Amino acid sequence: MDQPVEKTVADEIEQIRATRPHLVLLGAGASRAAFPNGDVSGRLLPLMNDFVEIIPIRSLLEDNGINWQGKNFEEIYSNLTFDPSMSEICKELQMTIYDYFSALNLPSGPTLYDHLILSLRDKDAIATFNWDPFLIQAYRRNFGKVESFPTLLFLHGNVLSAYCRRDNIHGTRGGICKKCGQPYSPSQLLYPISDKDYRSDPEIANQWRYLEYLLKHAFLISIFGYSAPASDAAAIEIMSQTWGPPESRQFEEIEIIDIRDSNILRSNWDRFIHTHHYQIVTNFYDSWIAKHPRRSVEAYFNQNIAAQFIEDNPIPSEASFPDLWNWFEPLNVAERMFKETNANRKEK
Repeated sequence: MDQPVEKTVADEIEQIRATRPHLVLLGAGASRAAFPNGDVSGRLLPLMNDFVEIIPIRSLLEDNGINWQGKNFEEIYSNLTFDPSMSEICKELQMTIYDYFSALNLPSGPTLYDHLILSLRDKDAIATFNWDPFLIQAYRRNFGKVESFPTLLFLHGNVLSAYCRRDNIHGTRGGICKKCGQPYSPSQLLYPISDKDYRSDPEIANQWRYLEYLLKHAFLISIFGYSAPASDAAAIEIMSQTWGPPESRQFEEIEIIDIRDSNILRSNWDRFIHTHHYQIVTNFYDSWIAKHPRRSVEAYFNQNIAAQFIEDNPIPSEASFPDLWNWFEPLNVAERMFKETNANRKEK
């Protein structure tokens, strides 16, 4: 016999109570999962272990006698940075990488990143280590189709993000600072070296300060395709220190979306996990975000803290843009009414 449902989809849509963030951390594996066949032109998304095969830098390495066989790119590049004679090669590598990622464009139809952007609210955030422009492109083409969007943070810089150093304002490449009227400067990219500096560059430092705020307050963290590589040891340490000891996080949940061995994933993120308060899924569409768009924290609370049976409300992953945006309309209406009610209460 089926167990009774205590929270229906209709209940979930109307329930807008969560104020604590759902934080999503994206690594290269997320972009690979989202675009397994590449961008609109078939340009593939690299991981560090096939970076040299995908980004057109193999000939540059071989012509300069640099052994890349059997190594991932973070190891290759880190070694080059310690050799002063390779400074010009490093600059060429940086330029080639920047140009490759800058040329990427989303396919015309809805993608996983469109679904991700639409499925989170303004209390939530997506913090990415990736350089590709897909999150910003997805943000632009879905703008105005839902009541609010999550904050986007670019922890290693991004080819489509930009910054006004005079006024400390973040924007997008090609844009104009709303305060001083000057063009934004392109984002600085952090390359895979073992001693990344997250504090000296004001643009990157701002992103990390806000990430620390989110980590202190987050109720759900989804780690999607981020392997916590050795070259990001400083990043993991900052996040771990901000998150605090797992025993102080007895209600929060860590969700890992990754295809790698579950035992390895559990070990990699052990310092963030309180006992059994985690889940590992191999597919984004099995995540809390995709099963409960815009209500992920509420749904988790209902099931795991309030001990209620709940129904899933999965995002229609095969829908066209018009159908997708129409599907979100009941959620939009509920959020709009919630904001209006709160505004009226404040006026009284």
